[in-house]
Amino acid sequence: MTVQVGRAVSGRPTTGPQNTPRLRLKPKAPATGYVDGAWWPHSDDLARELSDLLAVLSVRLGPVSRVMYNLDDWPDVPARVRLADRQVRLDGYRLQPHHTIEVLGLTGDRIVLLVVPPLFDPDHAHETLMTAAAPDDTSSIDALLEISVRDREIRDRTAVNEQRWLSGAAAAR
Repeated sequence: MTVQVGRAVSGRPTTGPQNTPRLRLKPKAPATGYVDGAWWPHSDDLARELSDLLAVLSVRLGPVSRVMYNLDDWPDVPARVRLADRQVRLDGYRLQPHHTIEVLGLTGDRIVLLVVPPLFDPDHAHETLMTAAAPDDTSSIDALLEISVRDREIRDRTAVNEQRWLSGAAAAR
């Protein structure tokens, strides 16, 4: 399939996606809840998945400048990806909430998306996308993904222990 070129509401040219991303956004209105919508990528290759997603989000945000993600959620991410005629910076942080990405436009506008894991059951993934995009939804990220308090504590404890191990290995060098 080829890239579609059109005009956004702002009149700026936009480049459409080659593949339609599995994405649902809350209506453009005052923000409610933890996220502005949800995205269900096809794989765990963030760089490959982003081109189609950012093409769609640029209609709402204008040109995209940066994407922030949790380092533990995405393996082997480059520092930048090319979107149409511009470079988009990809910044991984350990403090970025798990299962989210934050997309920033050049104007400072931002969209925070819940990331539904690629291997989720399709019916469950669709339900999660729809719930996260409901205008009045204020569910937490863990509630949207049905992550229990115990599972979250295990994940967080594992991440802390891994950081300690990595810090100790770096100090020993």
